[in-house]
Amino acid sequence: MAETRVVVDAMGGDNAPGEIVKGAIEALNEEPEIKLFLAGRKELIEPELAKYTYDKARVEIVHAEEIIETGEPPVMAIRRKKDSSIVKGMQLVKDGTADAFVSAGSSGAVLVGGQVIVGRIKGVERPPLAPLIPTENGFALLIDCGANVDARASHLVQFAKMGSVYMESVMGIKNPRVGIVNIGAEEEKGNALVKETFPLLKNCPDINFIGNVEARDIPAGVCDVIVCEAFVGNVILKLYEGVGAVMLRKIKGGLMTSLRSKIGALLVKPALKKTMKGFSLEEYGGAPMLGLNGLVVKTHGSSKAVEVKNSVLQCVIFNKQKINDKIKEKITLEN
Repeated sequence: MAETRVVVDAMGGDNAPGEIVKGAIEALNEEPEIKLFLAGRKELIEPELAKYTYDKARVEIVHAEEIIETGEPPVMAIRRKKDSSIVKGMQLVKDGTADAFVSAGSSGAVLVGGQVIVGRIKGVERPPLAPLIPTENGFALLIDCGANVDARASHLVQFAKMGSVYMESVMGIKNPRVGIVNIGAEEEKGNALVKETFPLLKNCPDINFIGNVEARDIPAGVCDVIVCEAFVGNVILKLYEGVGAVMLRKIKGGLMTSLRSKIGALLVKPALKKTMKGFSLEEYGGAPMLGLNGLVVKTHGSSKAVEVKNSVLQCVIFNKQKINDKIKEKITLEN
C-alpha cells in the first residue's frame, strides 16, 4: 500500500502552530505510511519542528503567508486569501498531490473550501460533517453535525448511505444500524423533514434502518449511524461536549472532598482514567466531510495534539479502505 499523503493546516485553531505540529509529528512517528505536508508560515512552523525527532524526508512545509480567521465570512475568505493555509492545503488535495486535508481552523472556510476547491463526488447533493461520538458500547457516527442546517429529505437519505459505508469500511461494523433523530419513537412523530425522510429510509434496501432515535438513547449506543440535519446534530455534539466536561469536573470535585474520598480516588484512578478516556471526543479524531473528491477532516478549534494526531491517523484508514470509491459506487447505483 502506498503512503497516505496528509496536509495539516498548521495555522488553524486556538493552539496553532504548537499543538498542531506536535500532533502531526506524533502521527508521523506512529504510522510509517504517512507523508506529511504542513501548510502555513514557514518561520512559525520550523521552530516547532525543531523540538522533535522525526523522518525529515517525510515532512514538507508548504509556505502560506495568509491565515483565514474564524470570524471572516467564509466564501469571501476562500476567494480572496489564495495564499492561506486552508486554500493552499486543499489545492494540494484537488491536484492529487495529497490524499487528505486536516484543519482546526475556521469551520465555515473548511466547509466552503471543501465544496469549492476539492469538489463534490458526482451525485452527492450535500457533503455532511460526520464525527464519531462515544457511546456506552463503543461509538456512533453523527451525520450531519454542522455542514447543512437546512437539509432536505433526499440529503438525509444520502447521509445515511454515506454513513453506512464509512462505519462498515473504516470502523469495521457490519450492516451498521441507522436511526434518524426524533422527539419520539413512533413513526408519525417529528417535524416535516423527519416525517418526509422516515418512509424514504424505511424503503431504502441498502441500509439497515431501525427507525426513530431519541436523543436520550444515543449515549446508550442504540444505533451506529445517527442521521439528522446539521442544526440538530450540532446541538447534540455540543451538549455531549458540555455534559462530559461538567461530569469530569464533578467527579474530580467529589473525589477531593475528604481524606477518605482522596484515598478512594487513588484506588479508582487507573480504572476511572481508562473509562473517561473512552468517553473523550478527542480520542476519535476529527469530523470527516464525506462525499468529496478527497478527504477533508475538520477538528475542534480548541484541538490539542492528541486530536490532531488521531485525525491524521484517521486519514490513513480512510485512504486504505478507499472510502471515496465506495461512496461513488453507492451514489452511482442510487442514480
